[in-house]
Amino acid sequence: MRYKENDIIPPEQLASHASNDMLILTGIIGFFVGLILYYLGRKGKQMYLWVWGIGLSVFSIYLSITIWLDWTLFEHF
Repeated sequence: MRYKENDIIPPEQLASHASNDMLILTGIIGFFVGLILYYLGRKGKQMYLWVWGIGLSVFSIYLSITIWLDWTLFEHF
C-alpha cells in the first residue's frame, strides 16, 4: 500500500525501530553478496559487476563495524 502525501507512516515501519543486530546481519549478508558479485564479474569479465561487488563489500564492512563499535562517523546521513 502506498501512502498519500499527508499520511503519517506508522512508527513500527520506521528505520529507527531496526535493531543493531539486524543491521549488522544486513552488513554481513551485503559483504557476501559483494564477494559473489566480484567473483562473477571477474569470471564473466564484466567490470561493472566487480566494481559493484567491491563497493558493496567495503560499505557493508563499514556499516557493520560502525554499528558494532558504536561509532558515529558521518552522523549527518
